[in-house]
Amino acid sequence: MSTTTINSEQERLEILRQYKRLIEVWHTRKNTEDKWLVRKAFRLAADAHKDMRRKSGEPFILHPISVAVIAAKDIGLGRTSIISALLHDTVEDTDLTLEDIRGIFGNDVARIIDGLTKIDEISVTSSTAQAETIKKILFTLTDDVRVILIKLADRIHNMRTLESMPRNKQLRVVSETQYIYAPLAYRLGLYKIKSELEELSFKFSQPQVYKEILGKIELSDEDRLLSYNILHKTFSQELKKLNLNFEINLNVKTAYSIWQKMRRQEVPFENIYNTYSIDIILDADTNDEKLLCWSAYSIITGIYRSNSKRLRDWISTPKANGYEAIHATIMNPLGQWVDLHIRSRRMDEIANKGYAAYWKYKKLDKIDTSLDNWLNKTKVLLEENEEDTFDFIRDFRRNLFADEIFVFTPAGEMINMPSGATVLDFAYSIHTDIGNQCIGANINHRIVPMGHQLKSGDQVEIITSKIQIPNEEWFKYVVTARAKSRITNSIKQTRKQFRQDGKEKLDQYFDQLNIENNKVTLNELLKGSKIKGPVDLYYYVSQGMIGIKEIKEIMQPGESRLKWIRNFRLPFSKPKIVANDQESDVANQESENSGKLKDTKYISDFNSLDYIVSDCCNPLPGDNVMGLIFPNEPIQIHLTNCDDAIRLMSQHGKNIVKAKWKQKAGITFLAGLNITAVDSLGLIQDIVKVLTEEYSINIRSFHLDSHEGLANIDITVYVASTATLKKIMASLKKNKSIIKSTRLDKI
Repeated sequence: MSTTTINSEQERLEILRQYKRLIEVWHTRKNTEDKWLVRKAFRLAADAHKDMRRKSGEPFILHPISVAVIAAKDIGLGRTSIISALLHDTVEDTDLTLEDIRGIFGNDVARIIDGLTKIDEISVTSSTAQAETIKKILFTLTDDVRVILIKLADRIHNMRTLESMPRNKQLRVVSETQYIYAPLAYRLGLYKIKSELEELSFKFSQPQVYKEILGKIELSDEDRLLSYNILHKTFSQELKKLNLNFEINLNVKTAYSIWQKMRRQEVPFENIYNTYSIDIILDADTNDEKLLCWSAYSIITGIYRSNSKRLRDWISTPKANGYEAIHATIMNPLGQWVDLHIRSRRMDEIANKGYAAYWKYKKLDKIDTSLDNWLNKTKVLLEENEEDTFDFIRDFRRNLFADEIFVFTPAGEMINMPSGATVLDFAYSIHTDIGNQCIGANINHRIVPMGHQLKSGDQVEIITSKIQIPNEEWFKYVVTARAKSRITNSIKQTRKQFRQDGKEKLDQYFDQLNIENNKVTLNELLKGSKIKGPVDLYYYVSQGMIGIKEIKEIMQPGESRLKWIRNFRLPFSKPKIVANDQESDVANQESENSGKLKDTKYISDFNSLDYIVSDCCNPLPGDNVMGLIFPNEPIQIHLTNCDDAIRLMSQHGKNIVKAKWKQKAGITFLAGLNITAVDSLGLIQDIVKVLTEEYSINIRSFHLDSHEGLANIDITVYVASTATLKKIMASLKKNKSIIKSTRLDKI
């Protein structure tokens, strides 16, 4: 038997083994008809993908099977979703059509697969196909949440097999995952999937840092297990008093979450105390579960000292993603603080399987409706959306994935709002008319303006006036997409009243310039003035903000063409990163420059006009960096973990170019240091001596604040590389007065 035949047989057996695993982990309803339909979908997918292989070389059919396994096992989805997962790539990559699938499996499966299919042709717009695809997927929330859930399963399998992709494609997928998919998984309650997506993103974006933290986690295993074993023994003895079954688990934090804590607290790994938590899961009836969870908390904190400042009650007020638990922090016998999570079996299922588990218990009328409320608000937001794609994705992410506060109406009804929400946001969350007429609020018996930021626990009574009308200034007072959408609609309704007057004036200007007023010329004027639609155009013309001079410069361009646009600020037009027709230009430029921009390009190979070092993250030689190229602009160099870079890569993935520092003598870059020190005599002199005498570097700025014996110092210096900066920080830490020294991300 030939090697090829053996390999083919091995692949066939592996495909069957993976399919059997799918059936094993499928725990929802599974009667004979269900199994028959899933088998039919598997055979159809296997046949459609029979000659296809992934970048890794494995048969392509293993991917949809793996996605179906994740959907069934980790999310808990049923027959329709499993069929959709098996067939999710067929319409895009094979000869099968949506109509074929609809005819065999019905409308639900066809609709889900349509939502999962990428957009092949994008209309003339400033958005890339990548951003439009994300927008389309988000819009499926209005029809069927299962589209998002299967997309998350698809994304997690793609992330698990990302090694076979080239670096620039890895960064595109990672940035999308960090920017939109991981937060979306969290919002839908899929904590395990969210954590794995973040961990895999971290692994591929910053492999060296990831390995270092992973190594430190492994080195601390012994101490962690010692603490867990001591607590497990005591917990088990005491919880038996509740006369119910329970589970005690050790939950080690991911490398990504520990790294986030290190960045946020500006401390090394050794100073992070909560690298793990202990989860207590109680088997309790839904009628008694809250009481039993608090009973367990009472028993444990009766033995161990607790930190009352870190107590979080997510049982009385569940998170908007449906998460419920008691979070506490106790001191173990070794003198270490340990995080403790207490929840029921139902709460644990929702915490891990998210929306699918939430829906199961909701049908039994055994659940808080906070996740449902969020989905309903999201659907309204999506249905009313009129924003540019990039603006939409940014607002969706900012407003729906923010930290939450809980505020109350005068009648005592609790409403979830994003952190940073204002009185005006709250007014619009109640009703459009209340928002439009809002002039302020009475909060805790104190009158505050509409821009006042709310805090958790505030009881808010909106004050309205019938003569109040929204205007452009109101955008400064809101953070929620719902409020922005309502303000935009209200302003547009007001501006429609000026339509006739603006139209008549525009006709007069066209007559004077001897230009025919038709759809073509109107579109040309809209495009040239960067105004979104005729309503706004007629309003600006009627108000004299656009006159014959400006129209002439657009329609009959001269030397000063469009200079006025730079100084003309429109409330509805936001700066675009790529012009409307630049998507194709980027592809062409990348093709034309294929000799210039090779797979690994050293930054120092470019001249100073070819690239710019982004001031949002201030990368240095030695850092893990990437480049973004846009037509007629220098390449932007960012750190791979820079928030701005993640946002740009998630929407302009085709514009990523590989970049790698190759240090040249004599070239220095701006970097920042923050020093915390005891305010002692000669401190400044000691610091300056290290910088100027020991390392011979130039100081650009030096700022010191002293308070109660502690000095906080910000310094910007010119250094050649990250290695030099690390040496400087190590030298500074030798000074006994200096408590810590960290690098500043933003200067």
